[in-house]
Amino acid sequence: MPTNTQDYVKWFRHSSPYINKHRGKTFVLMLPGEALKHDNFSNIIHDIALLNSLGVRLVVVHGARPQIDARLQLAGTLSQFHHNLRITDSASLNCVIQAIGEARITMEAMLSTGLPNSPMHGAHMQVLSGNFAVAMPHGVIDGVDLQHTGKVRKVNTKPLQTALDSGAIALLSPLGYSPTGEVFNLSFSDVATHVATAIKADKLIAFIDGDGVINNAGELVRQLSLQECKEFLETEGQTIHPDLRQALSACYLTCLQGVARAQLVSYATDGALLTELFTRDGLGTMVYSGQYEQLRTATIDDVGGIIELITPLENDGILVRRSREVLETEINKFSVMEKDGTIIACAALYPYGDMAELACVATHPDYRKGGRAASLMEHMEKQARKQHIRQLFLLTTQTAHWFIEQGFAQGDLSDLPMARQSLYNYQRNSKIFVKNLA
Repeated sequence: MPTNTQDYVKWFRHSSPYINKHRGKTFVLMLPGEALKHDNFSNIIHDIALLNSLGVRLVVVHGARPQIDARLQLAGTLSQFHHNLRITDSASLNCVIQAIGEARITMEAMLSTGLPNSPMHGAHMQVLSGNFAVAMPHGVIDGVDLQHTGKVRKVNTKPLQTALDSGAIALLSPLGYSPTGEVFNLSFSDVATHVATAIKADKLIAFIDGDGVINNAGELVRQLSLQECKEFLETEGQTIHPDLRQALSACYLTCLQGVARAQLVSYATDGALLTELFTRDGLGTMVYSGQYEQLRTATIDDVGGIIELITPLENDGILVRRSREVLETEINKFSVMEKDGTIIACAALYPYGDMAELACVATHPDYRKGGRAASLMEHMEKQARKQHIRQLFLLTTQTAHWFIEQGFAQGDLSDLPMARQSLYNYQRNSKIFVKNLA
């Protein structure tokens, strides 16, 4: 976090692209009952209010497991479980309803506060709850009747979208109602994944106790592709904490059904949500779908696709011509974006000490909308940082304005490394642009 005025100004300016990026987007927040009881919960509420004020459309789905356990204990009874599902009999259903209702009212009350000299002052948020989830019974599994424990049958998307269009926060509890008027106890993760899929949310954010997925070296895994997430759940799913497995499974299922991004965020760390959303590196684990488009390091098998992509640009004089032999030799410097087996974008990084040249940036004409070029640029900058590159430079003849939009500033020949200055082609008269990565 910023420690002085200049740090704060710098941080605020750097967050502005993310503010613009997230405005108008729909996020589903998945809050377990444990988060509602944590000391950091009031800070999470403040951050939710901030997102709402920045124009993010929010659906909040809360759990209530510890609240239900406490209510059942007061009633002198305990739940039975089958395949990690609580068996909700008629006797315990009232306790479940009371516990969930109390949790929902607590959240509504906290989201409604607006005391002076507090982060909520002037928020004036509207919170809407309702019968958005239509439920059905789980039924009998392995001979065990789960009774009033149910699952989501469908989501009433029209009233839910109406609530979001009004600027309200939609608050969903883990209760569902059947067309016959029955009440069912639902898994909050089941509600969250169905809602995110049904309303075509831009992101699912699942709150957990820790920071995210930790690898065998004890390091936080920042990103998991859909395939990597599946493999992790298959190999490590039974060894990790059940709450992490539930949250990660929700991320996987949501992305599998078409949501582009899902993220694990700590409910115990103050500011984790904002750090994940408004900084470059974030503070959790992101799962991304990528089932149709993949951004990756190039291999020798990609040479033909790269040639097909860049040849028209070479013919027009936009790119410097490269032979197949040169591409094969330098393929390890390239990154590509692939869709359904076709290379639709590429770029290369040529290091010169703590500087690097960004070269051969190309996007297929059919895919120049949708932010793919910007995503490729972000990927190349991350690759550069991993190599401890402090400054990028590039030479271009026709695409100066786009690079300026990406944060590059015009430089001159003296800004280039000496080894690159000697190779400058005066006949092409390329313009030079530089970007600091520090």
